[in-house]
Amino acid sequence: MNISYLSLGSNMGDRFDMLKQAVKLLDQHPQIWVKSISSLYETDPVGYTEQEPFLNMVVCLHTALTAIDLLDVCQGIEQKLDRKRLIRWGPRTIDLDILLYNQETIETERLVVPHPRMYERDFVLIPLMEIAPSLKEEAKPLNQGVRLWKTYTSVEDFIE
Repeated sequence: MNISYLSLGSNMGDRFDMLKQAVKLLDQHPQIWVKSISSLYETDPVGYTEQEPFLNMVVCLHTALTAIDLLDVCQGIEQKLDRKRLIRWGPRTIDLDILLYNQETIETERLVVPHPRMYERDFVLIPLMEIAPSLKEEAKPLNQGVRLWKTYTSVEDFIE
């Protein structure tokens, strides 16, 4: 079984519902088991700043899928939830990024793991360290532009 951490974000439409739908779709996949979720954080946009704030979270999942197959599932969920790639770092209904996949380093044209900008982004690091505290030795977030929005006690409570 493989362990992976994904970052999820949304800043278009019903942001909360988009995150909820994405986690539910991940959990409904026959080869993916969502094991834990971080709190939800409202975050200032990074890169392209002329857009609405994001809701961000991180999930830990177990999967029988390869990293590339997991990427395909994530991109399929983005398509299902009407993700459009119009502006780099621009507004989006949903964004799913593979942050970590086991302890592996992967470098292909389609996928780089660990995520190359993971350690530069508080909106990723803060929720990631919440559910993967062992990473605190590697990451030092500045805690800028990231505000706790809501906490859930379990995956089930979140996706109900």
